[in-house]
Amino acid sequence: MTEKLEVGQIITGKVTGIQPYGAFVALNDEIQGLVHISEVTHGFVKDINDHLTVGDEVNVKVLNVDEANNKVSLSIRATEEPPKKQEKPQVKKTVKLEENTSGFNTLKDKLEEWIEQSEFKN
Repeated sequence: MTEKLEVGQIITGKVTGIQPYGAFVALNDEIQGLVHISEVTHGFVKDINDHLTVGDEVNVKVLNVDEANNKVSLSIRATEEPPKKQEKPQVKKTVKLEENTSGFNTLKDKLEEWIEQSEFKN
């Protein structure tokens, strides 16, 4: 059945069925494989029906051939270029420090103040 398929091979197939976990793709009259939902496209797929419909022709890459169980694992994602990451524009944040910021004392100044307060209380 699967002797014609090789791992890494890219083939055009037709979507024959869709389930919540993936899509079945017929590669020819005899061979059908499964594209797991994680292999449909780059990024998260919540609902596979948003990406595929029965009858769609898709390019798939053969990921695994399990001849003992007659199972073929396929990927649509592996045939597509990954999306380029868009860099977020960096916003430069400037902080203006004033010389005499009210309410701000250095630890050394505060320490002296605390010592005086503790001596006063005793």
